[in-house]
Amino acid sequence: MTYTMILILVLVIGIVLGSIFSARKRNSKLPKTIGQEGFIPEQTERKEENKEKILEFLKHNSKIVNDDVEKLVKVSNATAERYLDELEEENKIKQVGKTGNAVYYELI
Repeated sequence: MTYTMILILVLVIGIVLGSIFSARKRNSKLPKTIGQEGFIPEQTERKEENKEKILEFLKHNSKIVNDDVEKLVKVSNATAERYLDELEEENKIKQVGKTGNAVYYELI
């Protein structure tokens, strides 16, 4: 073998071994326990706490909108919508209005 071929072979072996060890290290950092709905227990707990905060807000205010939820529990627009949908499915709140800025939620 020539010097160039040996160098290429060592380089390829190094890349393969690096990929293998990198994948093992990444997989070892994944959470070991998965709870309800595929969330780790801490996520599920935080989600329930956030939904309780929304209900508490509604006990002191007549209505809540998506933007209020985003600011109250510091989540994205999509997560705020998901929380409100879940609370509605649980028959704890009801949606008033159909689309856009006219939509708000109130306690049942």
